[in-house]
Amino acid sequence: MSGDNGGRKGGRAFIGSFTSAGGLGVLAAAVDARTGALTAGGATDAVADPSYLALSPDGSVLYAVSETDEGAVAAFRTPDIASGGHPAPRLLTDPVPVHGAGPTHLTFADGHLLTANYGSGSVSVLPVAADGRPKPVTGVLRHEGSGPHPDRQRGPHAHQVVAAPGGRWILSTDLGTDSVRISSLSIATGELVPHGETALRPGSGPRHLAFHPAGRHVYVLGELEPVLTVCRWDPANGVLEPVGRTAVLPEGMEGGCYPSEVVVAPDGRFLWVANRGHDTIAVLALDPTYEKPELRTTVPCGGHWPRDLVLDPTGRRLYVANERSGDVTWFDIDPADGVPALAGALRAPAASCVIFG
Repeated sequence: MSGDNGGRKGGRAFIGSFTSAGGLGVLAAAVDARTGALTAGGATDAVADPSYLALSPDGSVLYAVSETDEGAVAAFRTPDIASGGHPAPRLLTDPVPVHGAGPTHLTFADGHLLTANYGSGSVSVLPVAADGRPKPVTGVLRHEGSGPHPDRQRGPHAHQVVAAPGGRWILSTDLGTDSVRISSLSIATGELVPHGETALRPGSGPRHLAFHPAGRHVYVLGELEPVLTVCRWDPANGVLEPVGRTAVLPEGMEGGCYPSEVVVAPDGRFLWVANRGHDTIAVLALDPTYEKPELRTTVPCGGHWPRDLVLDPTGRRLYVANERSGDVTWFDIDPADGVPALAGALRAPAASCVIFG
């Protein structure tokens, strides 16, 4: 299978990858409006290991972490989609250091870029200029603590940072300390102000989280334990409360699995989890309370080591970045039961992230 859409008009996607493992860097792709198929466009390796990507609110600037020991953020001008051909995005300026090691995730929030720095266990804040260029770091929030895993939890490892709906609160997951931290962003100082910390099961290694579209529940995915922790979210007070746990693999199949990403359907009926090692997508149905996900089935991800999982803008398809098999696969979702069916694949060496815009 391949992404040969024959030039039908559609949207665009960007694929991040590990250049140190043979990846192309940032690859632009055309998206077929009818089938969702991807066709490769131009690529740029101007930045080392752009493993995670984010777009500015207007889609004109693409941001990438440089997941290296030095740690940096890069900004690219996205091509005008009307120009056709989907050329590679153009680097705006030299990468800007984040004062943290191994950034694995970033997000755009209230005129700032925030990066989660896995290696140093911290979250960095970089203001963004009017033309989209990141400015030097104005604040670094350093996590503290450890966990019971002898190798992975000797210290903090911030893995993801997201803005809660409404933008008042910033949540960061820490795999090393088994917790989610809540903070607020001070526009005046460009710093994160700590607000609270929610402890999760020791040894679970929280990696990523996703909000329910209704805005009152959060699903936190463990990497060291294939379990989803359901939390109630109080947006008025910035309080995250765990209320339940659900396995994301069938009983007896937990060994050698390292979940990577959780995605919730726009209508709030289903959620999906990418399971590395097991190389599957788990399908979970949500009950009317949104607090008791039920594992319905798992389906093969179409590759090996699914590092990222994302819905397309229509909410009807899932895309998987399979890092070790070097491809991006896409799936049509059955609206009745939420089960994805493999529809195509695009070669993308060391793929780590897919975004649309």
